[in-house]
Parts: sequence; structure tokens; C-alpha cells
Amino acid sequence: MQSPPFKDSPIEVDQRLLFPSNIFDLLAEDNDCFVYEESFTQLDMSVVEQQYSRIGQRAYHPRALVSILIYAYSHGVFSSREIQRRCRQDLAFMYIAQMQCPDFRVLSDFRKNHMAFFHDCFRQSVQMALELKLASLGHISLDGSKFKANTSKHKAMSYKHLKEQETELTAQIADLIGKAERCDDAENQVYQQQTGYEIPDDLKHKQQRQQKIRAAKKALEEREETLYPGQPIDDKKQISFADTDARIMGKKGHFQYSYNGQISVDSDHQIIVGQHLSQNANDIQEVGPALDAIHVATGGQLPEKMSIDNGYMSGANLVALEKVQVDAYIATDRGEKPCPTPLGASTRKLVKADFDYHPGVDHFTCPGGAVLALKRCSNDGRKFYQAAAADCAACLFQSRCCQSDKGQGRTISTDDKEPLRQQMNEKMASTEGREVYKDRKTIVEPVFGQIKNLGFDGFSVRSHLKAAGEFALMCASHNLKKIAKAMAKGLVRPEYGNLVPNPT
Repeated sequence: MQSPPFKDSPIEVDQRLLFPSNIFDLLAEDNDCFVYEESFTQLDMSVVEQQYSRIGQRAYHPRALVSILIYAYSHGVFSSREIQRRCRQDLAFMYIAQMQCPDFRVLSDFRKNHMAFFHDCFRQSVQMALELKLASLGHISLDGSKFKANTSKHKAMSYKHLKEQETELTAQIADLIGKAERCDDAENQVYQQQTGYEIPDDLKHKQQRQQKIRAAKKALEEREETLYPGQPIDDKKQISFADTDARIMGKKGHFQYSYNGQISVDSDHQIIVGQHLSQNANDIQEVGPALDAIHVATGGQLPEKMSIDNGYMSGANLVALEKVQVDAYIATDRGEKPCPTPLGASTRKLVKADFDYHPGVDHFTCPGGAVLALKRCSNDGRKFYQAAAADCAACLFQSRCCQSDKGQGRTISTDDKEPLRQQMNEKMASTEGREVYKDRKTIVEPVFGQIKNLGFDGFSVRSHLKAAGEFALMCASHNLKKIAKAMAKGLVRPEYGNLVPNPT
């Protein structure tokens, strides 16, 4: 009888072995869990360890919990229940967990209660990368991306609706209290005891809802007072009940409650050297916080060069870069780029860059030679310049310049940082500026792609403080994943319990 053309099982599945074997021998030799373990041993957990007491039941070591969370996040596993399942079924997770299996609530509570440590963990990952020569701070690119908050538009309410609901609930509660009192009085006369349980239950529900309405209304009022001191609140302003710190953000008609994640990425190996989570929908004030984040994470260092997209082109950001003397390259938009062809041969509308600014006298001159004098300044620092209507009417470029239906002269607006804008325009028009900036999209944009392709497009926790901690955890996981890949490529090696760069 011929034997079947199939391999035999080396052992019976339920057979007991005479000698013990290491179950992790089943893992491939190049499995990344072995590499991750080397980097996890470099993390200093003393800050977290000090928070534990010797009294009571022994806890899981924080190094084990941090290692499990970082390994899970770097492999696209974010649910605490799914992480627990992996620690029971996935050999690589079991190796990282050292055959321990923390309950999902232990993992979830640790993640929520140690958000401050994850910022420190990110800082350690940056300094580890710098020591291993995986980052040099020679060229840093800054960018932001929206990440969904742990709430939805269906758990939100406008300021107008909040006021209406508060008034309505106050009236309903007063009516229910009156009914309850009348019910008690009537029943006491008959039964000499209190009854009527349905009305108090309804009253309790409405009182709880009233408390939520008032808390959300107060949070919205505090937020608007911080952003726009002394200004009346627009009735259309909204706030989420589930996460009052989240903000409506989006583009192309798609809006949701989100946070704005900002990362500064080194050009050498795409290490994130600075990160922070913003509540602002745009990036016009994010350079200052980004520079502070880099300074903290790197131990007091700043980059030599920074390339940044046009969304950051603002007076506040230019001042922040000027203050620390970082060689920055910020893209200019169409309004900042002059006409590329001779003015007489073009039909393009004239933009601000086609006008010459004279800082000494603080006015613009148009291509036709007319002067645009300073007319007024707004409370937010904007400055408005306007030409005389007669000059514009007689100008050869009038059809390509003036848009006023009332025949008014051309107006240009800017801020008091116009000299810095002009300097950046000149830098970005140079060959060197274009060469430096063209590398930006290959430095920072792939990192957001790598993070979101893992599945991290929103937060598991609520409030700005906790979401910022989870974002730091994600960025630390990204960095340690890059370090693990560098070890696999031979760029880094373990030596006497430490990681050191391999000589090139």
C-alpha cells in the first residue's frame, strides 16, 4: 500500500513531551518581538514605579504593561479587549507580555491613568533615536492631521439649543415638583403615607439631563470667552456632551469632532522628534508649540532647517521661527507669488505679491505706480491699505485688479509681520528654497500615512489631556518601531545591555 503524498505531523497534538521545550522556539528567528524587547529594556519606568504601593495585592510591572501597549499600537491593535485576546493567542504578544495576560480593564485603566508618562516615554524614544544616530535634527518637517475625537455630531448641541433646553427642562422640573407635592398631599390625607413612585423617577431623569445641559453650556461659554474675550456667543456654536474639549474640524464638506495632531519629523529615518495635540482647526498658531515640543523632547536642541506647508504661513508662526533663528522654509500661496510673466503679457488677476511693499513708509505701490496707503487697523492686528479710486480708474491694469462694484480703489490686507512675509517669499522663490522644500512631502507626510494605515484615525479616550497622552503613546510606538527596523537592518545592535549604533 502506497503512503499518502502528505507530510506526517512531527508529534501528536495532545501528546505530552518528556522534556520541556520553549514555546517561543516556534517563532521565526527574525520576528520583530525579539527586537522590540531589546528596546523596551532601555525605557526608564522609575516615574511610574514610584506611584505603586507595597500594600495590597501585587500589580503587573509597569514595564510589562507599557511594553504590551507600545507593541500593540505599533501593530495596529488599539482596543484593550483585542490586546488582551492577543496576549492569550498570539505568540509574539505572549513573548512581549512574558506569558502574563493582563485583563482588558487593567490595560485600559493603565492607559487612562498614566497619560503623563506616555509623554515621557515619547521623550525617551526621541533621545534614544538621537543617541543611536537615527536622527540628527538637520532637516525637520512639520505637519498636522485631524484625528477623530471619541464622540460624534449626534452627541452635540448648539448654544441656542442648549439655552432652549435649559429653560424647557427648568419649567418641566418645576411642574413635576409641583405635581409630586400635590400628589403627596392628596395621598397623605387618604393613606397617611407617601406614594407615587413614577413622578420622582421622571423628575430624577430630567434633573440629570438638566445637569448635563448646564455643564455643556458652561463649558461652551468658558471656551468662547477664552477664544474671543468679551464677544457675544454665536447661537450656532456647538459643543459635544461626550468630549467637551473636542472641536468641529474637517474639509470638503465633511466635518466631525476632532483634534489636530502635530508632528515634527526628522529627515534621516522619519523619527518623530516633536509632537503635540492641538484644539485648533487650522495651523496658523502651531509653530511655537511645535518648537517647544522639539526643545523638550530633544533635551534642549532645535533643528537646523524646517520645511513647512502653506497652512502655517502666518505672522505668529513667522515670528516664532524668527525668535529662535531656525532656517525655515514655508510654502507661499497664490496670493504671495508674483506674476511669472511680464505684466503686460499676462491676463491673470493681480495678487498681493504683484504689489511692492515699502516698510520705511508702510505702504504698497501697484504695478501701475499708484500708492496704496494705510487706511485702518483691526483689533486682531490686520492692516488694510487702499489706493485712491481716481488712480485705479486711470490705471492700465484696472480690469485685472479692481473688483469693487462701487468703483472704490484696490484694497490689500496684511498684518504687522509683512516684512517677514516678504523675506519668506524671496527665500521660497530662490533655487535653494525650492530644493529644500521639495523634500518635505517625503519626510513628514509618509509618517501620517504609516500611522493611519495602522488604523489609528481616532482616539479611545476623552478630553484633551487624555487624548494628548494617547497621541504621545502612538508617536512613541512609531519611533520604537523605526528603531526596531533599524536593528533588523543592522544599523543598531545590542551591546552589554544597551543599544549602540553600528559603525558605518
